[in-house]
Amino acid sequence: MSEFVSQEKLAAKAVEDYNNLKDRIAAGLTPKDRNGIAQQEMPVQEPKVRARNMSEVALGYTKEQAIIEANRCLQCKNQPCVNGCPVNVHIPEFIAQVAKGEFKAAVDIIKQTNLLPAICGRVCPQEKQCQGQCTVGKVYKSAEKAVSIGRLERFVADYERENNLVTPPQVAPATGKKVAVIGSGPAGLTVAADTRRAGHDVTVFEAFHKEGGVMVYGIPEFRLPKAIVAKEVENLKKMGVHFQTNFLVGRTNTLDQLLAEKGFDAAFVGTGAGLPKFLNIPGENFIGVFSANEYLTRANLMKAYMTDKADTPMYKAKHVCVSGGGNVAMDAARMAFRLGAETVTILYRRTRDELPARREEVAHAEEEGVVFRFLESPVEVVGDENGRVKALKVVSFELGEPDASGRRSPIQVPNSEHEIECDALIVALGNGSNPLMVRTTPGLEADKKGHIIVDEKQATSHAKVWAGGDIVLGAATVILAMGEGRKAAAAINEYLAK
Repeated sequence: MSEFVSQEKLAAKAVEDYNNLKDRIAAGLTPKDRNGIAQQEMPVQEPKVRARNMSEVALGYTKEQAIIEANRCLQCKNQPCVNGCPVNVHIPEFIAQVAKGEFKAAVDIIKQTNLLPAICGRVCPQEKQCQGQCTVGKVYKSAEKAVSIGRLERFVADYERENNLVTPPQVAPATGKKVAVIGSGPAGLTVAADTRRAGHDVTVFEAFHKEGGVMVYGIPEFRLPKAIVAKEVENLKKMGVHFQTNFLVGRTNTLDQLLAEKGFDAAFVGTGAGLPKFLNIPGENFIGVFSANEYLTRANLMKAYMTDKADTPMYKAKHVCVSGGGNVAMDAARMAFRLGAETVTILYRRTRDELPARREEVAHAEEEGVVFRFLESPVEVVGDENGRVKALKVVSFELGEPDASGRRSPIQVPNSEHEIECDALIVALGNGSNPLMVRTTPGLEADKKGHIIVDEKQATSHAKVWAGGDIVLGAATVILAMGEGRKAAAAINEYLAK
């Protein structure tokens, strides 16, 4: 765990470093010079303070930090980072503009392929994508030492928004064609933007009362402020995209009704993966057991932490356990502290090396006081006389030989059962696909897990219907959903042009 350095100290150090570097930048840096520039640390709130507030943890680069970090980029001719980006952002080009201090030009380059840079800069797993391919990271033999592409993306997007420089994309002349987008998550918003740019009349149907999908109900405020999502939605409205909230396709209207009766020429299904998975162990119905989906939705979308204003109750718990090891488990564990927990423990049946969560999220969780118990998993929830959680029965595991994918499977240790005291359990084992859309749309095919089946252009088995994001992939990332949205939008535009 790295030692905490205040925002003020990091900013002051960046000013000093920039003043020492700017003449060399003007003269032209060699690759050796660039490799010698230290990576800029992201300023964050002090851990014990932020663990009790909902404000954003990461505070963003200063101008000097952004320029210094951008000058670490080697401007590789083969652009491996672009190949690692699901939406193929022109990364070296935008970073070259940041290096010169041309921040608006930089964000305009990003927006050629990604209209949600403020969001992607915060929540994308860059270390597994663009930064995982970065030559600088390979020089250091660590993706963590790569050029901080995501932080630079976030910086220029915030700079544009905070300085009122946002310019909506150009929209082509009206085509007279209508596109229905089901779901306002990252895939849906991407399709809405790209089909609207082509001149089509676009309506987004959202089941909840707020637009944004998983970005508003799943990702906590302290990682992604909801005002930023609302601003991105507002930009789409300025382009002429229509939104209908509290509209559950499959109940309010079926998909076929939208196409046959409401006059839509094409539809995109981006309803996400919102059906929570459980442990299926005794006692899982006791009071105090939550799916991470419900727990985070109550806190994120319905503001349960605002006890004087919230429309939903908050379950008060002092000792919270979380089962799971992904980003959602980290979000739920960190949210528990912000909802008043005294201790928070994550149980994961493999080791730290197998944790699927982003390293940054794991580090932030540990800094805030989350305790990790590896090679352990619940087998029973113990309740009191009132049916409330009072403890977990847990067993220990050891890792066996690697399977076909190379992942080592956990094997239960005999006679290892023991109890952990807790008064709430959050189950964060991922989500499945909601079956509503498939059940109410004859001819729309899905696999045995409920994922809608699509071809290479995201077309489904149903005429005039495309799909993408988590409803196709299972629980994935914002940027992967956007990548599928871009492919689907291109196919829809091609279809409507004919």
